[in-house]
Amino acid sequence: MRERLKSGFTTGSCAAACAYAACYTLLSGRRLKDLSIVTPAGREYRPKLTKVLVEKGAVTCFVRKESGDDPDATRDMPVGVRVSRRIPDEMLARPELFLTSHDLEGQALSHEVYIDGGKGVGRVTRAGLDQPVGAAAINRVPRHMIAREICRAADLLDEQGPFFAQVILPEGERIARSTFNPRLGIVGGLSVLGTTGIVEPMSEKALLDTIYVEMKQHAALGERVICLTPGNYGRDFLRTSYGYDLDASVKISNYVGESVDMAVDLGFEKLLLTGHIGKLVKLAGGIMNTHSRMADCRLELMAAAGIRQGLEEKLLRELLNCVTTEAACELLQQEGKLSAVMNDLMERISYHLNRRADGKIQIEVMTYADAYGCLARTKGVDALLKRRADPDRVQDHAGIEEEDGF
Repeated sequence: MRERLKSGFTTGSCAAACAYAACYTLLSGRRLKDLSIVTPAGREYRPKLTKVLVEKGAVTCFVRKESGDDPDATRDMPVGVRVSRRIPDEMLARPELFLTSHDLEGQALSHEVYIDGGKGVGRVTRAGLDQPVGAAAINRVPRHMIAREICRAADLLDEQGPFFAQVILPEGERIARSTFNPRLGIVGGLSVLGTTGIVEPMSEKALLDTIYVEMKQHAALGERVICLTPGNYGRDFLRTSYGYDLDASVKISNYVGESVDMAVDLGFEKLLLTGHIGKLVKLAGGIMNTHSRMADCRLELMAAAGIRQGLEEKLLRELLNCVTTEAACELLQQEGKLSAVMNDLMERISYHLNRRADGKIQIEVMTYADAYGCLARTKGVDALLKRRADPDRVQDHAGIEEEDGF
């Protein structure tokens, strides 16, 4: 029986706790001995303060993030919040970027709280995210958590606002380089995320959330066509073979089915999926998560296509004994059967993807192998490629023979 993984607390929970401690110390002149907040999920969070900086008119408190068993890049990183009563003029001029005056239910808070990001907190530069362009990448729920804790401290001590809270992530800029933030248009640091205040050790959910956010950004820009690739190999193939604009593509890892669902949910009209045959062949069997732990019947599916195409038993056995799909492609090419088998597989891939989408979006697919380039593609691929690729190069890559696919 698998041991249950330990959950942790989000960066937003850390910031909210720091905000309470800093505000309490600022208003009372006393340092907290016991720090405790309640997360939106109803779970108590009792962190230890690692540093308290007291200056004239402001206090900054730090804690270290407790991520539980989640293998997140932000594990154990310091999180701080500086609280003061002086509101910078630029925030007063643009309250829509900084001011939190109501709770999540729309009720007015007891005090106005202006919130911004300091060192290591990213800033939003593209539309379609939780916060408007120009705002710190501190999402709606963490903002309300921070504001709520500042109001709690002020109410406890019978003090009046407004207040200014600045979130500080000393290691944020460095850590952000290994995240999706640069692709999402968040520059200069990390995002402060979360809706429950709890980190569940589910990196899969975090990745799916990131895929959705990136696809949502394309939708927010008015794009009606979305290009998906499992990873960097697919992106590199599009770039080197067709001169495709990679800013127009989204990496989806192994989550093909979920990504199709997202495209439908976001209202895209057309979808182009491009990937290596070793990944996409699994779709021919209706396997919508291409991770090897979910299923690995690549050669069996190629053999099934071979049976449908009338391959001899000896060749089918040799096919099943191949170590990789690239080796299987080489074997089929030697026998003059590669085009027939690949187009057969593409027909099945297209069937299962369209079945998943229930006819709610036009789906075009292209698969390739390093040694052969494009192996097969559906008939509408060229039209979608030309929207963001070099038109002259699109015509040069019709496949391994003259077929355009299905």
